[in-house]
Amino acid sequence: MADDNLQVTRGYVAVDPSSYWLDRLRLTDLADRKPGQLSGGQAQRVALARALAGQPSLLLLDEPLSALDAGTRLDVQAELKRHLSDFAGPSLLVTHDPLEALVLADQVVVFEDGRIVQEGTPAQIARQPGTDYVAKLVGLNLYAGRADGDTVALAEGGTFVIPDHGQHGDVHVAVRPSAIVVSTQPLEHSSARNTWQAKISGLTLLTDRVRLDLDGQPPALVDVTPAAVAELSLDPGSQVWLTVKATDLEVYPRNGAQAD
Repeated sequence: MADDNLQVTRGYVAVDPSSYWLDRLRLTDLADRKPGQLSGGQAQRVALARALAGQPSLLLLDEPLSALDAGTRLDVQAELKRHLSDFAGPSLLVTHDPLEALVLADQVVVFEDGRIVQEGTPAQIARQPGTDYVAKLVGLNLYAGRADGDTVALAEGGTFVIPDHGQHGDVHVAVRPSAIVVSTQPLEHSSARNTWQAKISGLTLLTDRVRLDLDGQPPALVDVTPAAVAELSLDPGSQVWLTVKATDLEVYPRNGAQAD
């Protein structure tokens, strides 16, 4: 007996698009339910399956994963990524989730206050944010400054030593929170050339790490382990030393300007 999900035409076996997407988005068990019997996340998946089952030549996706719980979101995101990688037509994804944009898109356009502030590949956006807003989206510290050879004088105070690639002029310096080392005393015998004092103004637990908000010149967000917080007795108000290697600093012209 033929499978109800298959159609045989002139010797070829074709998959019914509706059943195919119900299966890929794990909706087969819900096929007989009425709309009022679906949860918000289930209705979201049904809407996505309905749109993709029509085999459109153009895709406009507006927050396609917004109503899904964390586990389901990852599964559907993986299926959507596989589909988009083989999709021949143009597709436009609108989302407020930066990770979703970086994972699903080939090109990212960032809007801030109704205007485009940056565009590029996901790797470019993630490594070299153009504004503080974009830096927060991708989770980086971002500093504006003036480069002169192997140093950058920072607008917020302080100086970074950077790899000398002959850069001069207005630049941005981006650094990952996990690249900054926190200690209660200056590190001795360290190869890092950037060290400064700061005071902890806040601590936030982020799943397997703790985000420290630090006031200093410059200020910084730093990620450490919960064990480090306990071992170093880190609390709001604690004075600490921050250290980062020059090779962990991403330095590039500011606002698209060319270096002098």
